[in-house]
Amino acid sequence: MNQPLPDRGHLLQRTRRARATARAWPSPRLRSSSAIGLLALSLAASAAFADTLKVGPHHPLRLPSQAAALARDGDTIEIEAAYYPGDAAVWRASNLTIRGIGGKAQLLSQGVTAEGKAIWVVKGRNTTIENIAFIDARVPDRNGAGIRLEGANLTVRDCLFRDNENGILTGANPESEVLVEGSEFDHNGHGDGRSHNIYIGAIRKFTLRNSVSQNARIGHQVKSRAAVTLIQNNRIQDGPTGRSSYLIDLPSGGDAVIEGNTLHRGKWAENHTMVAYGAENMPHAMNQLRVIGNTFVNDLRQGCRLIWVKPRIATAAVSRNRFVGCTRIDGAVQMADNITMAKE
Repeated sequence: MNQPLPDRGHLLQRTRRARATARAWPSPRLRSSSAIGLLALSLAASAAFADTLKVGPHHPLRLPSQAAALARDGDTIEIEAAYYPGDAAVWRASNLTIRGIGGKAQLLSQGVTAEGKAIWVVKGRNTTIENIAFIDARVPDRNGAGIRLEGANLTVRDCLFRDNENGILTGANPESEVLVEGSEFDHNGHGDGRSHNIYIGAIRKFTLRNSVSQNARIGHQVKSRAAVTLIQNNRIQDGPTGRSSYLIDLPSGGDAVIEGNTLHRGKWAENHTMVAYGAENMPHAMNQLRVIGNTFVNDLRQGCRLIWVKPRIATAAVSRNRFVGCTRIDGAVQMADNITMAKE
């Protein structure tokens, strides 16, 4: 896959000629004599303009990794819907928007990862990733991810993470926020209980909404150590053959809201607890759990527990939920307006 990189200046000249509306000034990024001559005049205007790099079988940049090598702060990378086997990338620039065009761009690891960590390692700040599929990332230390976030502030929309050892894996960064919406996490995890569909480290805020997390391999469907965690309007489930541990694990406590989700524990699950709060340390200044308006369904044949809250440390407000096939909740919990139903 070590194809020579096209010249960035030449690529951007071609892109600009194809645009319906030309810019008044050439980008100072062009490494041509004309761009250099106009640099002083266009410097003030250049900050408002970001370049678009197009990737795909029908473009000079054929691989996402080639665009990653050329990308600069503020660029948009448009990746044509196609299969990109054995291509991995490190994204170092900040303020990037990376999106699939015409359908999902499908990244199949096939044993290739960036830095031995992930299909994509994101080191820049304020990165948005849309309409990309990350498939089958595996590494020797058993935590290969679709996306590994080492920078700060990541937004993921309409993406698919399947058959990786982790779907998304982040480090600890108290200044970072992660938003995931409209995405699917399916069959991620090595199978040793240490890797998960989603694993968010100790960051400032994590939001998961309007997404699906299912069929995690032994690990958790969603795990977050963030100071603030919002899990809203998702479907989080084991499926008919799933063997996950917790559906939601919040081991470090924090300010957490679980609202409007469908939480379905399968009959083959490895753990009878659906939601666990504070199972490890509690380092955050604010520790409170609110579980509001969810539907919990239990198919596990032996034992069940809807929610576990660390004793004597934290309290939970549990209201307006529907509990099907299970009633057990352990810990300091304030209950209000919940409905309990027998399994049909």
